[in-house]
Amino acid sequence: MSATLLAVQTLNGLQLGILLFLIAAGLTLVFGVMDFINLAHGVQYMLGAYLAVAAYAVTGTFWGALALGLVGSLVLGLVLEMLVFRHLYDRSHLDQVLATFGIIIFLNEAVRAIWGSAPLTLPMPDALSGSFELMDGLRYPVYRIALIVSGLGVAVLLYLLVTRTRAGMLVRAGATNATMVSALGVNIRRLFMLVFGFGVMLAGFAGILAAPILVVEPGMGDNLLILTFVVIVIGGIGSIRGAFLSALIVGLVDTLGRGFATDIARLVLSPSAANDVGPAIASMLIYVLMAGVLFFRPTGLFPVRNG
Repeated sequence: MSATLLAVQTLNGLQLGILLFLIAAGLTLVFGVMDFINLAHGVQYMLGAYLAVAAYAVTGTFWGALALGLVGSLVLGLVLEMLVFRHLYDRSHLDQVLATFGIIIFLNEAVRAIWGSAPLTLPMPDALSGSFELMDGLRYPVYRIALIVSGLGVAVLLYLLVTRTRAGMLVRAGATNATMVSALGVNIRRLFMLVFGFGVMLAGFAGILAAPILVVEPGMGDNLLILTFVVIVIGGIGSIRGAFLSALIVGLVDTLGRGFATDIARLVLSPSAANDVGPAIASMLIYVLMAGVLFFRPTGLFPVRNG
């Protein structure tokens, strides 16, 4: 285990954490405000990437693809909310899970029909295509650093929006007691529509940022959705601060675990046994972390206070 490898894996973990936060932020607010389980949120991450690829074919620039992809993600989120999701708000959680799982299947097949099953890529901007030296022997891509910085910037803006604006006050109040907010004359359904559309745009933004460094393919958001739910459970449902901090924790634990679990296992096991045990332990680490947090804090690290 070298210091260089540790630094690289730490940065990769922060990068994964930022992507998880962008997906989890909208999802945790949706769940917190309206008690709605949306399994299709990972698909919206995928659609953001595909919309950016399509926009790049029209504009020829990454920045044009980013702008059109964000607008397309927001519009798509609002359309899905009006056509499908608002009809599920008063249904049971089981109905919501089954319906949104059906949306996952439908949208994945729609993507295959429109763009095909072959992986696609989004070229990164020339200004961010190089690398720079962080320390002796370590060069790291500029784009990945820009991804981390942009995600942190979004986190700051989202924090200010939620804590310093009237709309944010209503969102926080809705996450605490939606029935009381509705009784005070606030159109809670319209509030949720805006929160839902904004959450989809954030998920689409994550997909756009990931597109230049990951392949764009059907189902690309399915695995991240599982990690996103882990983030929400650890951080506390409805909590933006909890989503941010737990996303960074999960990203670091998952990345560092996969990078070093085998090396650590070799300290007590034979090389062949460590090669088998290490990956298995690494894949379980975040779930062990979640179980430990729930044992000591069943409502998460930073739960929304009710009452």
